[in-house]
Amino acid sequence: MIDIDQSKTVTQQPGRIVDAHFHIYNDAFPLIENQGFLPSQFLIEDYLHRTKHFNIVGGVIVSGSVQGFDQSYLKAALAAMGPNFVGITNLPSSVSDAEILKLREHRIRGIRVNLKRGVVSGLDNLVDFGKRIWDLAGWHLEMYVDSRELDEVVPKLIKLPKASIDHLGMARSGLSQVQKLAEHGVKIKASGFGRTEVDVAKAVKAIYSVNPDSLMFGTDLPSTRAERPFNVRDIETVCEALGDTKAIDKVFAQNAADFYHLTL
Repeated sequence: MIDIDQSKTVTQQPGRIVDAHFHIYNDAFPLIENQGFLPSQFLIEDYLHRTKHFNIVGGVIVSGSVQGFDQSYLKAALAAMGPNFVGITNLPSSVSDAEILKLREHRIRGIRVNLKRGVVSGLDNLVDFGKRIWDLAGWHLEMYVDSRELDEVVPKLIKLPKASIDHLGMARSGLSQVQKLAEHGVKIKASGFGRTEVDVAKAVKAIYSVNPDSLMFGTDLPSTRAERPFNVRDIETVCEALGDTKAIDKVFAQNAADFYHLTL
């Protein structure tokens, strides 16, 4: 695994980072095998070590498929990380209003719709669910989906009051659909470069050109099941694609801070 200490060789870095997408895996809490996979433990201490050379000013802990519908690990992690970190969790559409409101008190800000790993199997109730959690708690949906499958999803997503797409949409051939979502105000996470076939620099330039407020950078640490783990060169690639200081700060900090209501 590539050590984060290689950040010392990066020639261009953002002044501050709100890490819009990372995971914590703590086997002291329930984990469920997904498609034959269980991750190695990745604790808060591991995350802080791997990002120690960056000015991380906030972030978003995202529930993975192996965490199912459990929030016990997330509540503990958010309590430990402090007030400028929030969470995204997996929940079924059958979840009660009372449970959503209770989770909001723990700084959980939205629900992940994980189509890629089969945590969620269909989209029939997507719009209704997204509107319900927005009206109730100001929550949004985050979609983990292959952009080659977005033809069905795009018309639904643009009806949502607030939504995001993980990992630049995964597929090179789906970039036009991802751009369309960005044009309609959907946030796109520039994350998980080791698990996507997207030309990252091209996608970053294209999405930023249609909506400068859309892109949010995330490390995707610890990069489980990715072809390669997060590399500090990922940061340099995004910085070089954006070019100027204002754009870099928007993508690495301001856009995510605005979307997740974090303090800068």
